[in-house]
Amino acid sequence: MMALTWSQALAWRMRRQLLDPVGTESVAGVVRRLGAIPAQLDAAAELAVRARRERSRSGEVSRALAEGRIIKTFAFRGATHLMTPEDGGIYLALRAASRMWELPSWETFYGLAPSDWPLFREAARDALAGGPMTREELGAAVTARPKFRHLGFAFADGAGTLLKPLAWLGDMSFGPSRDGRATFQRLDGNSRWTGLPDLDEAGLRAVEAYFRTYGPATHHHVQYWLGEGLGAGRKRIQSWIAGLGERLALVDVDEESVHLLREDLDELAATPATDSVRLLPGYDQWVLGPGTVDAHVVPPYKRTLISRGANVLIVGGVVSATWSLTDDQLVTAWFKPPGPPQREALEGEVARMAKILNRPLKSTVLAT
Repeated sequence: MMALTWSQALAWRMRRQLLDPVGTESVAGVVRRLGAIPAQLDAAAELAVRARRERSRSGEVSRALAEGRIIKTFAFRGATHLMTPEDGGIYLALRAASRMWELPSWETFYGLAPSDWPLFREAARDALAGGPMTREELGAAVTARPKFRHLGFAFADGAGTLLKPLAWLGDMSFGPSRDGRATFQRLDGNSRWTGLPDLDEAGLRAVEAYFRTYGPATHHHVQYWLGEGLGAGRKRIQSWIAGLGERLALVDVDEESVHLLREDLDELAATPATDSVRLLPGYDQWVLGPGTVDAHVVPPYKRTLISRGANVLIVGGVVSATWSLTDDQLVTAWFKPPGPPQREALEGEVARMAKILNRPLKSTVLAT
């Protein structure tokens, strides 16, 4: 069994996630590499992308969305995420496999039997055939049909749960914002959309993509990503991991047994540890991919802080500080240990962030 260190493993993962070196991929390329990017906050989603691009421009994520090169939809944990139309169906197929809308609690609450869903989906698609609609407009169109007249409450402000299966099933995604309000549009109107693949095909592709971007990893990591994140069943996930067969190799990382795709072993073994510093937004995939419970990435005593969405600074892949902006000051609050890195490395990353944000920034260091 190949023996490696976690410093090497995290350095390789930083390379795979376009953090060291910073990548030259397009916006869609960054999204595809990560699988999905949280998009509850537009500014954080854009920063997650731009932090991974050597050259970037303000508004580039919005432009990619408008052009259909990426999509915004409900995915992991029911939250909104950016995905590519080519690969998004992989994750949506896994999310839809739970068939939550068939639960008795859903049927009772919404007054929709499982047999009603084909017509409900058809009503939503027909309503969106003319172009993007706000939640209220979509609700008005769907509830104009007598069978669904009772569902007006499900389209009210603050309500959205009933719409999520329509996204998981590939019927719609978010459209362009209108006067600050979200809209929805037909997903099959995007020429790049490839639909939902067969479930087992989707599962195998999702597991492979995870090991390629978030490895080395344990079966628990995959379960967290696809099971807790998308609701895929444990037995299915284990069968997809097993389906990789000899392509999956067992490696020893600081005496911990983890897995990696065999074709990536040589590259990982040749990757030296790094002390690169990177500023990332809260809920970045760097921490959400393995999960904040992973002590190799997030110090256990800071897990609650990171889980609540603090902006993070990583050194060599390890979350070592949080950061915030106050006027022209970028304030980093460092954990003890490890304490701040070399001043030049921190100043260089702050300068890079200043360029991304197009504003002058000075570095202020605090100890916590």
